[in-house]
Amino acid sequence: MLELRNRQVAELTPEMVAGYDAVLCDLDGCLVAGGQPLSGALEFAHSVANRLWIVSNNSADTGETLSDRLAVIGFNIPAERICLAGEVAVNRIAREYPGATVQVFAEDPICDLAQSLGLRPVEHGPEVVLLARDPKFAIADLQRLLKALHQGADLIVANLDATHPDPDGLPVPETGALAAAVRLCKPDVVLRSFGKPEPALIDLALDRSGATAETSVFVGDNPATDGEAAARAGLAFIHVARPPAAALHKDPVSPRQGALSC
Repeated sequence: MLELRNRQVAELTPEMVAGYDAVLCDLDGCLVAGGQPLSGALEFAHSVANRLWIVSNNSADTGETLSDRLAVIGFNIPAERICLAGEVAVNRIAREYPGATVQVFAEDPICDLAQSLGLRPVEHGPEVVLLARDPKFAIADLQRLLKALHQGADLIVANLDATHPDPDGLPVPETGALAAAVRLCKPDVVLRSFGKPEPALIDLALDRSGATAETSVFVGDNPATDGEAAARAGLAFIHVARPPAAALHKDPVSPRQGALSC
């Protein structure tokens, strides 16, 4: 095990992760905020280069769509080095419920991925419900979801994060906020989630990188998810605790769509 174990920092520098074979890094609050690079983030990512693996509870994107959007704001991170909760959830459903009917509450990249993997999206009577980040989610959707659960559908929630921070540190609602609404309406609900702090994303990143937990470090801004995930997996943890309204990169470029979240 390398000497560095757990540390809190206000900004990332390449020296902090020197000697690690793989650097697993959360996205929002660490590298970006409000769809823009945070101060020092581009320099950090460029320096760490192919040791950098994005491990995010993002449930709106696939690795490909997020890689494309990150490229617009200056990050060169290939899709295969991006591990996302939404994408992992869809892949797990396709593997465990091949060809199943699925009620999907998510943004377009996740819906498109589900169909490409042979899952069959339906409005009513699904075998599985997938709940991801869905800005259009409304009371009528909640009612349809609850009816599906009453009829016996299994519930998969991409992640349980209630919020992610905007550039001023204010909360932006996330998938976990929708899951909380489900729980309020159905307190006995049984669900599965593949986002941090569950091990699926870290396991995927380590498997793809070929690194071990002992020679890897996890960088995150949320001790309850990132820090807990690192602890469970036996990784060193760097807690990025940026001050409110953390400075954005001096030459921000607006992403083409959506928020680069989690």
